[in-house]
Amino acid sequence: MHLFLLLILHAAAAVAQVDPAHCRYALGMEDGRIKDDDITASSQWHETTGPQYARLNREDGDGAWCPEGQLDASDLQFLQVDLRRLTFLTVVASQGRYARNGIEFARAYSLNYSRDGVIWKSWKNRLGSTVMEGNKNAYAPVINDLHPPVVTRWVRLIPRTELSTVCMRVELYGCHWEDGLISYSAPEGQLMPQPGLPTAILNDSTYDGAHQKRKLSGGLGQLTDGVVGLDDFLLTRQYPAWPGYDYLGWRNISMGADQSVEMDFVFDRQRNFTSMKVHSNNMFSRGVKIFSSVSCWFKPRPSSAWEAEPVVFHTVLDDRNPSARYVTVPLERRAASALRCRFAFADTWMMFSEVSFQSEDASMSVTPPPVGDSSTVPSISGAEPSASAVPDDSKAPILIGCLVTIILLLVIIIFLILWCQYVCKVLEKGPRRILGEEVTVRLSSCSDTIVLQTPPVPPRSGLAQSDPHYERVFLLDPQYQNPETLRNKLPELSQSAEASACGGGYAEPDVTQCTPHQCFHSNAPHYAETDIVRLQGVTGSNMYAVPALTVDSLTRKDISASEFPRQRLLFREKLGEGQFGEVHLCEAQGLAAFLGEDEEEDEDEEERDAAGRDRDGRAALVAVKQLRADATSQARNDFLKEIKIMSRLNDGNIIRLLCVCVTSDPLCMVTEYMENGDLNMFLSQREMESTLTHANNIPSVSPADLLHMSAQISSGMRYLASLNFVHRDLATRNCLLDRRLTIKIADFGMSRNLYSSDYYRIQGRAVLPIRWMAWESILLGKFTTSSDVWAFGVTLWEIFTLCKEQPYSLLTDQQVIANTGEFFRNQGRQVFLYAPPLCPPSLFELMMRCWRRDIPDRPSFEGLYQALRPHVRQ
Repeated sequence: MHLFLLLILHAAAAVAQVDPAHCRYALGMEDGRIKDDDITASSQWHETTGPQYARLNREDGDGAWCPEGQLDASDLQFLQVDLRRLTFLTVVASQGRYARNGIEFARAYSLNYSRDGVIWKSWKNRLGSTVMEGNKNAYAPVINDLHPPVVTRWVRLIPRTELSTVCMRVELYGCHWEDGLISYSAPEGQLMPQPGLPTAILNDSTYDGAHQKRKLSGGLGQLTDGVVGLDDFLLTRQYPAWPGYDYLGWRNISMGADQSVEMDFVFDRQRNFTSMKVHSNNMFSRGVKIFSSVSCWFKPRPSSAWEAEPVVFHTVLDDRNPSARYVTVPLERRAASALRCRFAFADTWMMFSEVSFQSEDASMSVTPPPVGDSSTVPSISGAEPSASAVPDDSKAPILIGCLVTIILLLVIIIFLILWCQYVCKVLEKGPRRILGEEVTVRLSSCSDTIVLQTPPVPPRSGLAQSDPHYERVFLLDPQYQNPETLRNKLPELSQSAEASACGGGYAEPDVTQCTPHQCFHSNAPHYAETDIVRLQGVTGSNMYAVPALTVDSLTRKDISASEFPRQRLLFREKLGEGQFGEVHLCEAQGLAAFLGEDEEEDEDEEERDAAGRDRDGRAALVAVKQLRADATSQARNDFLKEIKIMSRLNDGNIIRLLCVCVTSDPLCMVTEYMENGDLNMFLSQREMESTLTHANNIPSVSPADLLHMSAQISSGMRYLASLNFVHRDLATRNCLLDRRLTIKIADFGMSRNLYSSDYYRIQGRAVLPIRWMAWESILLGKFTTSSDVWAFGVTLWEIFTLCKEQPYSLLTDQQVIANTGEFFRNQGRQVFLYAPPLCPPSLFELMMRCWRRDIPDRPSFEGLYQALRPHVRQ
């Protein structure tokens, strides 16, 4: 029974640990859970631009909060939000104002925060900067991840601008801070010099309290930021950072005669403490071990003295496993508002990366402190309850029955979890038989079981296995971080490129190849643009890549789409812009009748969305690509080519060209637009379906929804592949979604400012979605259906992370390019995306097959569609 209780204690403590990657819930500015009374400001321009109107994506009042007057660099006007409880804040989103009264936005802003409403602290990033990037226009939101995150209750956003008028709308993201810890005090961290190795700097670089007399006091920092240190303390999860960044560490001889580290922890109110978890390094080969023992004293109230009897815990030291680990210290349900813990050294150095606490509200019954020798180790079961804590005899049988029932339920749950984990491992490691016919692959997770029918794929050859969690794999060599020196750093790549892309390599009909004089004629890879439609379309969009013979010289008579009266297109919003044109969201008056689709009287109005029309059948939302009137003749020809390409596409999962306006300038093409916008924005604003989301009316999606979306994308890409079309920019931002979760693959994501960070500009030339591109596309300029398969795997990864994170988010653009060199060398050092927690294991295996190094080893879209087809809803 003691072992069982210890397991329950460990499981409960693990759940309480904050994970910044998943603590990204909207806190209620947009949906109104944060009340108007909790939003204040230093000033306001007018009653209709007061702080209560500073809600993201809302246009109440005059559309935003606007401080009074024109601001200059010295002004400190602020918007203040009271979150009503301590919160772990991880993300801030800002937006300007686009209204009839003007267009105003903040190009930069800073953030102050407070846990008590009295002492305000300035947020700064890990490099010390206090200013965050703001908005570049009045309508597109800009999302800033807080690195490091902060624990706070009050937040102030302070616009930073030159002399101008600014307006702001915001949303805050995070989760509740259940620990209740408001500050910890500790000795300052120290330097650890090592012969032949970098010096480890073991200070608390993000601490927001006071630094006096080599002691930290009154703040929080890296011990509460949710980032757990690695086994080797010289390696870090953050980039860029110095060796030892993730740990706070001390040397024994600098800690006085008793060779211990004393830390104080202060909480927001009195709590009953169940346990404390300390993540400690144990790299004993370098003189680092977990603490040998810890003694904790308790202070019931801030004004009272420390209690005399501590809780003492001795750890079991491990000299065989050098892994960093959590040490759970039982605290015997002692009541306190502050703790003082003294950690004893077991070796020369001691290092912590995280500290967290399990506790309950102090209004519950409290077990009194144990009586006896303070040096004894507390037993697992704790002290015997006092007579006053024994329940009334008449209630004892009921309480015992409830306790037994709860214990039995917990045993069953633990058994099911362990069994599910065992089955998952077996399915992940079990060998696959390659048959001459379709084989059945079971996708099993702890919550569902999915069956996919998958055609046989040639076995993977010559590929080293790599841990998909990229933060735990080999770190990229710094010399490969400049994309302009790729040729110098990879001489073997230059030779192979000429052989593969200039006369050798694959001879598939949908391959983009370059001529001999184009291959690596400069310090960066050259992207072939002679034999296909341009990589970037005239409106800033991608455009499909097709053989040049299908898009030769065009005139108006080559265009089959009908001419639509442009005066019936009413502007609603600009979606994006490119070098030669723009993409607009418009209302098309009478489009359904124009297309001859209004005659189907027996059609349900709710289902009339084939042309993107609204329910009354008169006005329709459409996307209009418009070429500027002063565009070059080459741009005009490319625009007509794109129209011809679009007119060839006729599939339920491909965006449809509805009509054109080409008899006069500016030239326009009118395509479908879906009510739910693009898939990236749709998923990023939702959570996985659960009892909690239903109870709180939180927008959610189910695993079946995600599989349904994935299957539709594979169907649309199968259709494009059948025509030898190469998309070259497949991603969730290029998938539109209607109210019935029908997916339509589009191509104008590149033109949208909202997704500018997803693209990388090579020496001012091509704009490339490198985080979605196959290695051969980046290094060899080679685009095929198989490179689209690679992008499809990344798109699946986006879907099953609910688009909460950019692919390879811990890598810079230069590191992503450098990683493609590792794929080329194929020495097992390439970095893969990690397995999303929501993704069934075998579906992640399907993603990994999409990312195989050798093109013939990747599945076809036909095979991917057959695998996912059972999940398409009829």
